[in-house]
Amino acid sequence: MRTKQYHWVALSNTTLGMLLATVNSSIVIISLPAIFRGIHLDPLQPGNVSYLLWILMGYMLVSAVLVVTLGRLGDMFGRVRMYNAGFAVFTVGTLALALDPFQGDGGALWLIGWRVFQGIGGALLMANSAAILTDAFPAGRRGMAMGVNQVAGIAGSFIGLVAGGLLSEIDWRLVFFASAPIGIAGTLWAYRSLRETARRASHARVDWLGNATFAIGLTALLAAVTYGIQPYGGHAMGWTNPWVIAGIVGGVAVLAAFCVIETRVPQPMFHLELFRIRAFAAGNTAGLLTAIARGGMQFMLIIWLQGIWLPLHGYDFEDTPLWAGIYLLPLTVGFLVAGPVSGHLSDRYGARALSSGGLVLSALAFAGLLLIPTDFPYWLFGLLIFLNGVGSGLFAAPNTTAIMNAVPAGQRGAASGMVATFTNAGMVLSIGVFFSLMIAGLSNTLPRTLTAGLVQHGVPSGIAAEIGGLPPVGTLFAAFLGYNPIESLLAPTGTLARLGPSDAGALTGRSYFPHLISGPFHQGLVIVFTLAIVISLAAAVASLLRGGRYVHEDDPMPRKAVTVGES
Repeated sequence: MRTKQYHWVALSNTTLGMLLATVNSSIVIISLPAIFRGIHLDPLQPGNVSYLLWILMGYMLVSAVLVVTLGRLGDMFGRVRMYNAGFAVFTVGTLALALDPFQGDGGALWLIGWRVFQGIGGALLMANSAAILTDAFPAGRRGMAMGVNQVAGIAGSFIGLVAGGLLSEIDWRLVFFASAPIGIAGTLWAYRSLRETARRASHARVDWLGNATFAIGLTALLAAVTYGIQPYGGHAMGWTNPWVIAGIVGGVAVLAAFCVIETRVPQPMFHLELFRIRAFAAGNTAGLLTAIARGGMQFMLIIWLQGIWLPLHGYDFEDTPLWAGIYLLPLTVGFLVAGPVSGHLSDRYGARALSSGGLVLSALAFAGLLLIPTDFPYWLFGLLIFLNGVGSGLFAAPNTTAIMNAVPAGQRGAASGMVATFTNAGMVLSIGVFFSLMIAGLSNTLPRTLTAGLVQHGVPSGIAAEIGGLPPVGTLFAAFLGYNPIESLLAPTGTLARLGPSDAGALTGRSYFPHLISGPFHQGLVIVFTLAIVISLAAAVASLLRGGRYVHEDDPMPRKAVTVGES
């Protein structure tokens, strides 16, 4: 294969890998109800909430924790070798998930374990794809390549929503089986076509202490955030849980120890000196903040559509997961439109104006979502999420290109891993932060509203008060999973069978719950989207601080650089 053709092979294969990894990070979101029905487990039972969260977030957590380590191993032993292994590991995990032989608790544990295994494969793909592209493309064309790759990554997360809904309508195992042929083909193609183009780090040694402290610290922190949104000890959330507090404090302490260790070992896992490069530090700060602003938004929009808007417009609750994915497509389209264009333009004009402008546009779209009513005209909602997608597309490719241009060739794998870590960790943190704010907002008004509404339709006051006092997270998860929340709350009490047909029909109809929750939910949205606006604008400021266009010389350490004027 001629050298001049190789960069297109690298781009197409790594784009397929990123698409596969990100599709599978979101494909279970919409298909969770079918998956739980398939293994005969009620996800809304209090003891099963942990299963739900870990199936949902285990993949993202493992990816966030491992990408830096696996990127550094790519620098040491070959980026293509690690990337190829990622395709193979991912495919094995996909097949194992589809072949789950157990039911109930055993079935859930099997899925969690193999989702973690699959996440290792996804981390290998994400950690090394940007580094492989940076090696394959000259500095003047990396923006275009990163644009295509980033579009695949972001688009994959939304394609997964629709694919999960469609496939789970047929059989829940197809949610995983469908990726297997692509994984097998991608694995064979990667092994046959990709080759090492970068010089490996000579006489490199694994920084075991650095790897261990980074993995332990980040795992403790992100796991604590995951458990923080679960009810604990009569509280709506678990932030007072001693284990959650210990995870947050201990995780931060271990990560601080990691930073000290990395400055003292001769061959660190990650060279902290890279953060002295302004383009690298500012780009990663902007990337982390953007992931926090964007990650929770996806879940809030899904709950908004499934719990309120779609039922009000005639959709049955069990059909809402699929249609929520379809109605969110303008968000993906916006990114598809802007991503490649911004990547191409960043090759000529640099990242600062495009990335910062995209973040400001995203903030304006968040402001629009904050102002529209809960029962919105769809054209306006579609336009706002399209603009949000355009803003994200304008930011992503130029930002990643600027970061990768700023690092020396020998550190590209670790740098690519750090970029992915900030993005994935930001998504997990975002879910914890946004859900906590929404639950806090609902806790102020929903119990009173729910109790009064149930009593009005004949539910005994004691049962109504007991249901109204339940943590709002159960109601949110019911709407998120496509269950009728009121029916899910009343069914265990046996009350529905004792109510008159008109009252029972009203409580379990399409419009009762949406009208009931609209006011409290909108108050929560105001809090959530206000924070998203603030974070997006802070990310825009961080992006502006990156300076002019910066291309690092291919030195082994970040000491020399070439700065190119930015128009």
